[in-house]
Amino acid sequence: MTSLETLLRNTQDVKVIDRSIDYNEYIPLDLSAFNPELSKFDIKCAVSFEEFIEKHLTLNDAKVAFGGYNEQRNLYQRSTVFKDEKTEERNIHIGLDLWIKARTPVLSALDGKVHSFNFNAGFGDYGPTIILEHQLENQIFYTLYGHLSLDSLKDLEIGTVFKKGEQFATLGNAAVNGDYSPHLHFQIIKNIAEKFGDYPGVCSKKELPFYLENCPDPNLLLKITA
Repeated sequence: MTSLETLLRNTQDVKVIDRSIDYNEYIPLDLSAFNPELSKFDIKCAVSFEEFIEKHLTLNDAKVAFGGYNEQRNLYQRSTVFKDEKTEERNIHIGLDLWIKARTPVLSALDGKVHSFNFNAGFGDYGPTIILEHQLENQIFYTLYGHLSLDSLKDLEIGTVFKKGEQFATLGNAAVNGDYSPHLHFQIIKNIAEKFGDYPGVCSKKELPFYLENCPDPNLLLKITA
């Protein structure tokens, strides 16, 4: 059986936001706990965060900032979603973030159907979220799209089929997306278990080996970087 990682590597011409933006207009963004630049703005404020993103894009003459897979972040300390008295802090990001303006079109990575969707409301959460189910050869897997607009969930039905590259959603703003600067959280999931309209996008250090295995690097599919 061909591994999912191999199938992802062999799949070409994949985009999950605005197809008109070429990958040479993308710029990496380091949101790790080790980036001293983050101390220069209020990480708890979505407006300040968006200004930081816009400045980064302008300085680099870019349209999309990307990154975050297997990245340890302090960003989540502002929300109780990621830490309580009973569990280890979750601060390692296991999806890929694409930072761009609200209302940007979101595209299906591959041919697939709607597995589930939900409005994961709450400070620091995904906001509107859609999960698609795909099959490559004999491998069934899922892609998660988080921080969408509320309109993206309107009239959506489980089982609806979308073709590769077809628009099925738009990005939301801070008012609905968990209070973040607008961006897409894109994640690949092998085994989704009983999850419905939601799946962890941030894990603890203890959980990291499991999630790195179950959630392969999205860049294997997108190929933003070689």
